[in-house]
Amino acid sequence: MSEIIAPMGGKVIDVKVKVGDAVNEGDEVVILEAMKMELPIAAEVSGTVKEVKCNNGDTVEAEGVLIVLD
Repeated sequence: MSEIIAPMGGKVIDVKVKVGDAVNEGDEVVILEAMKMELPIAAEVSGTVKEVKCNNGDTVEAEGVLIVLD
């Protein structure tokens, strides 16, 4: 199991995956808005989305878990 975490605090503007989706290493899974910039968050490993812990519009903290992969 692997977790995709937020590298910095910000607002979630787009969650690109849902539970059950297969993702490959490098695929964008979430877009954060931080410091007035869009920051794409990519999967560091391939896997299947087990849990999505954020929604569009959520504010997340740095190091917060966004996606759990199986």
